[in-house]
Amino acid sequence: MTKNAPTIMWFRDDLRLADNPALSDAAATGPVICLYVHDPAFPSGGAERWWLHGALAALDQDLQARGGRLCIMAGPTQPCVLWLAQQVGAGAVVWNRRYGGPARQVDADIKTALRTMGLQARSHPGNMLHEPWQVRTRQGTSFRVYTPWWRAVQAMGPPPPPVPVPATLAFAPIAPHIAERLETPAGLDLLPARPDWAQGLRETWQPGERAAHERLDHFLSERLAGYARLRDLPGQPATSGLSPHLRFGHVSPRQIWHAVMARGAPDADGTCFLGEVGWRDFAHATLFDCPDMATRSLRPEYDAMPWRTDPVGLRAWQQGRTGYPIVDAGMRELWHTGWMHNRVRMIVASFLTKHLLLDWRAGERWFADTLVDADAASNAFNWQWVAGCGLDAAPYFRIFNPVLQGEKFDPAGDYVRRWVPEIAHLDGKTIHAPWKMATGAPRGYPPCIVDLAGGRARALDAWKNAVKA
Repeated sequence: MTKNAPTIMWFRDDLRLADNPALSDAAATGPVICLYVHDPAFPSGGAERWWLHGALAALDQDLQARGGRLCIMAGPTQPCVLWLAQQVGAGAVVWNRRYGGPARQVDADIKTALRTMGLQARSHPGNMLHEPWQVRTRQGTSFRVYTPWWRAVQAMGPPPPPVPVPATLAFAPIAPHIAERLETPAGLDLLPARPDWAQGLRETWQPGERAAHERLDHFLSERLAGYARLRDLPGQPATSGLSPHLRFGHVSPRQIWHAVMARGAPDADGTCFLGEVGWRDFAHATLFDCPDMATRSLRPEYDAMPWRTDPVGLRAWQQGRTGYPIVDAGMRELWHTGWMHNRVRMIVASFLTKHLLLDWRAGERWFADTLVDADAASNAFNWQWVAGCGLDAAPYFRIFNPVLQGEKFDPAGDYVRRWVPEIAHLDGKTIHAPWKMATGAPRGYPPCIVDLAGGRARALDAWKNAVKA
């Protein structure tokens, strides 16, 4: 390795400059080259691609403001990383760790190849409060229940404090023949063409590190008070909206943790909010131990579930035309904004897997395509939790009644009224069950696609038989 050889900072799900351990490592060793590889072997959903376009553009802008740039390459990851390392005479490649099985294998293969070339390869913890292998039971095994896992995390003390943007960040020059191979965010073809379905996403979100911290600051100052009481009410602006920023690494869990702690000892609201951050980490820790979580039940006894095939019902659910207002409101919010309130996510997932008896994997795939925060760990983990086949899952006999859920968590109907305009004129007493009106459901609103009592009975029979099998 030659003196002052550049270090390649390989960005992935950590598109930020502050509290980026790998970037701090790179900056401390000499000139830096910042790289992002868009690999077709890791497909992403449409909403994720829309966000990634803005995220890469924002990161590139932040780097340009400091005299650098983001080198974007498209293609298989290993050839791209090794080619760039050879062309620039790099001394090292550094990155922050990922926890899914395929991603870990790619990282391991690249680390081996780099070291074979005589280059250094260093990985860092940058996307969780604590690494998955650091939180273990007394027997050294992984936790399968969230509460004792979270208790163990809290017993470990606070996570390391976040580090600032490197004070000295020097960039290595990019030769013309290298620049010719680089892409721009626009060149990756991430945005929808025709039809342009992303208008609602543009109205709702601003990708990037700066926007993430503005959202965090606003949440802490304006919404944290009352969070524990209001977070389950989709008609109230009570949640943080940080999930897509966490997904793309514009803000780190450590930054969030310490920002809450900087306000003093957390009260019930702060404790509740940090517990949600912990739930995300629990999902990632589970993905580390169960890399096939998106395709196989975490509780194998439920692999025998007799899931139905119903493309018409699945499509009605996807389009928000089930005839059940709280379900339809959630699915329409998802399509318009790329996001859905957490309470409503549970309701729509229960409706699909219990009342329609459709495979949770169909729902997971739809969310993966339409959510801007389609985190590989959280998405599959939460779908399995609702379906009843995941770790620490809701029991199979817990079936959310969408009418009762709507009446309880959207009592005035504000949330439904916003997303289901066909019934916006109804009052809070009728809006969650419009078919009970003397005149029936308003014209233009679809009839119910399943009888709740019949769907519930069918689900209970199926789940009981699967357990027996």
